[in-house]
Amino acid sequence: MSTLPPLCIRPVRRSDRAAWQPLWDGYNAFYGRAGETALPAAITEATWSRFFDPYEPVHALVAEAADGALLGLVHYLFHRSTTRIEATCYLQDLFTAPDARGRGVGRALIEGVYVAVRDAGGRRVYWQTHTTNAAGRALYEQVARHEGFIIYGTEV
Repeated sequence: MSTLPPLCIRPVRRSDRAAWQPLWDGYNAFYGRAGETALPAAITEATWSRFFDPYEPVHALVAEAADGALLGLVHYLFHRSTTRIEATCYLQDLFTAPDARGRGVGRALIEGVYVAVRDAGGRRVYWQTHTTNAAGRALYEQVARHEGFIIYGTEV
């Protein structure tokens, strides 16, 4: 595994939109949301605007290379829990540019979320992934533990 030069893990900026969009599109394509099944543009616009709304609990970090290129993104949100006083963090989206995979970008983004959660007074971070995401799961086994839960969901 080759490593990248030091990365800057930082909050997304409004000026990052053009570089963030291909990462967001790649993330969505990975989960089958491309072409005819792509997210409506209104969802992407709402997601983007939430990152900059101080009343929204949704946040974004990006991995920036020394040359300024964005190599990955992570989106996370805080929510209340019935089993904790402090807010809990759900890491919702994580994506690394294909040419930067296997070089520590995903790990650095996850660790960036850990720092943000600690800075906000939280302690718990959790996420889900598809069972077929073997590369992601290999990383997740190194930075967290599988807690044995099965996720159910439906549209109502």
